[in-house]
Amino acid sequence: MDNTVGSLTQLEILIITGSLLGDGYLRIVPGRSNAFLEINHTINQKDYVDWKYEKLKSICKTGPVSRKGNGKRVAYRFNTKQHPELTKFHKLFYVNNKKHIPENIRLDPLTLAIWYMDDGSKCRESDVYLNTQQFDSKDQEKCMKMLSDLGIKSSMNKDKIYKRIRIIKNSIPAFFKIITPYIIPSMHYKLSYNPVET
Repeated sequence: MDNTVGSLTQLEILIITGSLLGDGYLRIVPGRSNAFLEINHTINQKDYVDWKYEKLKSICKTGPVSRKGNGKRVAYRFNTKQHPELTKFHKLFYVNNKKHIPENIRLDPLTLAIWYMDDGSKCRESDVYLNTQQFDSKDQEKCMKMLSDLGIKSSMNKDKIYKRIRIIKNSIPAFFKIITPYIIPSMHYKLSYNPVET
C-alpha cells in the first residue's frame, strides 16, 4: 500500500524545517524508499504536539499518542506518512544518518519560532538560548549565520561539556519581536513576557 501523499504546502515546509532544526527527526525504514518525520516531545508539551499535528495532519495517517519511556518520562508523539519530499529533506539534513545543518538554509519567522519552541530556553530575563548541543561547531556557525541574516546577533555558550547558542543581550528584543506572533499560548513561558497578560 502506498503511504505517500502529494506535494507539501509552504506552511508544512516551514514547520518541518523548524522541527528539523529542533527536536524533529526524519527516518527511512530499511527496505522503504521514502522518509517520514517523527515529532516526539514530553507529555507536558501535549498542546504543542497537538498544534503541530493539526498543521501536518494532511500528511499523517494517525494522530498523536502517549508512550511511557525510561523512568518516569512519558512521551507524546506522532509520525507522518512516508513522503518523497521528506526524502529530499533527509538528503539535506542527514549525513550518514546523523543530523546536520544544510548549507545556505534561510530562516523564516515561523521556522525560527518553531525552532525556539522545540529547543529554546530562557534563564532569567537576560539569557536566551537555542540548545544546539547536538550540532558540531561548523553547524552551529551556520545557525549563527542564519540568525545574523535576520538581524539577530548570537555567540557560543559552553553548557557543561557542549556548546549552545546564546542570543546577544541587545538582540533579545528583536528576537522576541520576530517570534512572538507565532508562539502558541502553552509556550508563552519561554517569552520575555506573557502576551496573554498584556
